[in-house]
This record gives sequence, C-alpha cells and structure tokens, in this order.
Amino acid sequence: MSSELGRKMMDQVYGEGFSENLPVAATPMLEKTVDHLFGEIWSRPGLSVRDRRLLVLGATAALGRADLIRIQVEGALANGELTAEQLREAVLHLHYYVGWGNGTQVHNGVEAALLAHEAKEKK
Repeated sequence: MSSELGRKMMDQVYGEGFSENLPVAATPMLEKTVDHLFGEIWSRPGLSVRDRRLLVLGATAALGRADLIRIQVEGALANGELTAEQLREAVLHLHYYVGWGNGTQVHNGVEAALLAHEAKEKK
C-alpha cells in the first residue's frame, strides 16, 4: 500500500507502532499521506521532527482543532520533544496569535494529551 519510508517516518513522528494502526484498505488520500507527506515532506533534511511539529502545532492552533493538537502533543510526548511546561507555555503564547477561542481548543488538546500520557506513565 504505502512506502516503507513513509511508515517509518510516521512512527518516528507519532511513536513506535503508530503506522501499524493504519487501515488495511488503502485510499488515495491515505496513500498520499503516507508516501508523500511522511515519506517525502517530513523526511526532508533541514528541519528536525520537533521543528516540523512546532510548525504543525501553530497551523493547527489557527484551525482551533483540539483533536489534531492532541495527536501532535501525544507524538511530542512519546518522543520526549516537549515537556508539559513547554507545552503549556506554547498554549499561552498561541492564545495571542490564534485568538482566545482557538487558543482554548489548543489548551483542551494539550491537556487531554498530558492526562493520557500521565495515565500511561503510571501503568
């Protein structure tokens, strides 16, 4: 279905085994996401995964999508890229650039990911 490089990069971005949860049935959108977005774009030199994640967090914050923020934060926590303190500082900073309503959604996504991560760590 999709390139091995794309799957490896997805696992690097979102945590070990992430790509194993992809649907078996390939759709054109899923194939392009894995092959192009992760296999070619996220894999390019010049920016680290952490740098790219911060860009995605900013863009996603502007959309006010707590669900997508949570996915990125879970990946950042799994990879040790950002601490809870750094994430909460980012929430405050983003409030001033994306508006209070969208910033509140960023807060909700970050806090949900932090709670899930903390629960996982306690196991």
